Amino acid sequence: MKDQSNAFNGNEISFTELNSEHFLIFEKEQDVFNLYVSKYSKKSDIGNKPAEILELLVSDYDMSNPEHRIALRRYLG
Repeated sequence: MKDQSNAFNGNEISFTELNSEHFLIFEKEQDVFNLYVSKYSKKSDIGNKPAEILELLVSDYDMSNPEHRIALRRYLG
């Protein structure tokens, strides 16, 4: 989905729900992916309103990098 909130500079984003208020978000910035953990009051706010909390976990995410996969697994279990 395209970010309309400008929290991700209008870039494409995708997300997965950790619980009703916390989400992992991948942002595609040209050919680079950035991984964030975020807090929104409701899922429909993602991409439409700025997050209450937004923390960059991994910049320039690379699946072949074990540290990046560990950061992702830490939240997904």
